[in-house]
Amino acid sequence: MALQCGIIGISNVGKTTIFNCVSNTRGETHAFAFTAAKSNIGVVQVPDGRLYELEKHQVTNKVIHTTVELVDIPGLAKGSDRLEGGGNRFLGDIRNTDALIHVLRCFESESLPHIDGSVDPVRDIETVDLELQVRDIESIVKKIERLKKASKSEDKNAAHAIEVLERYREHIEELNNARTLEVKDEEKKYIDDLFLLTMKPVMYVCNVDDASAVGGNHYSDRVKEFLKDKGTEVLVIAGALEAEIAELENSEDRLAFLKDAGLQEPGVNKLVKAAYRLLDLQTFFTIGPKEIRAWTITKGITASQAAGVIHSDLERGFIKAEVMKYDDFITLGSEHACKEAGKFHVEGRNYIVDDGDILFIRFNV
Repeated sequence: MALQCGIIGISNVGKTTIFNCVSNTRGETHAFAFTAAKSNIGVVQVPDGRLYELEKHQVTNKVIHTTVELVDIPGLAKGSDRLEGGGNRFLGDIRNTDALIHVLRCFESESLPHIDGSVDPVRDIETVDLELQVRDIESIVKKIERLKKASKSEDKNAAHAIEVLERYREHIEELNNARTLEVKDEEKKYIDDLFLLTMKPVMYVCNVDDASAVGGNHYSDRVKEFLKDKGTEVLVIAGALEAEIAELENSEDRLAFLKDAGLQEPGVNKLVKAAYRLLDLQTFFTIGPKEIRAWTITKGITASQAAGVIHSDLERGFIKAEVMKYDDFITLGSEHACKEAGKFHVEGRNYIVDDGDILFIRFNV
């Protein structure tokens, strides 16, 4: 499944710098507000050392990581919904994403002035939330108006939909995000077609100065305190430092510089892991002489649905899945050894795939 994360935030918080430290594409950074003309798009390989452990036991032509697509969306500002500022055209870009990475400025810089005159990441959270909330209210109101016309013909379903939508409207007008409203699962269908911006799961990245790369600073501490009861994840990344390290061609040099900075892993690893947790994702593998490959799925997915992630034909013609557990394969060393030890299983279409499962799909189309 293609996972797309949107990097959002107000102007001059270091979104593109964060994008550059984790993406294979380089975006242009500026010391001015409202300079971006379009969203930057990059692809990130999901780091997974298990692929190379599998390669030790299965000779193969290539190893293929699963990927995450990152979209660096130009900065939002107060009044974006009213076509003010450089971010006004990009609210629509957010709708296409699966999750949001909200970058917050947690550093001082005389050469990069904050557009509101002072550094205050909590205020910036509220600014962006408000812009997204305003757009969501507009979408909800438009749908309510459409449904009211339908309800005049005594459409009971339309009447119930209006009632649910009104609850969302009132909730958001009280400066809450749509994702925090408690509704029955069957009622969510009434907003699914709206792709509400504040329904998307979000994680927060505190972009700190180099000296705060390990422990954060008082700005990131304020963010964590503000969000402590929100059930979301807060990461601390020194974007400028990691963007410089990411430009090094040699992986050993990159690891050495990270170690010198007191960091255990690059920011891309932390971001991708957090995105997986945020979206309840996991990985399964296919192995063979042509390729060893990782695939991204949602937790709880069945074997036939996992087959469809590989190719739609495999799901349509699904017969069975031959399954080995990653740990068993690594410990025993081969498919034959797994069979001999009784660790090779044949499962039907309703088998729930676990993280790290090695699958071989039998199908007939």
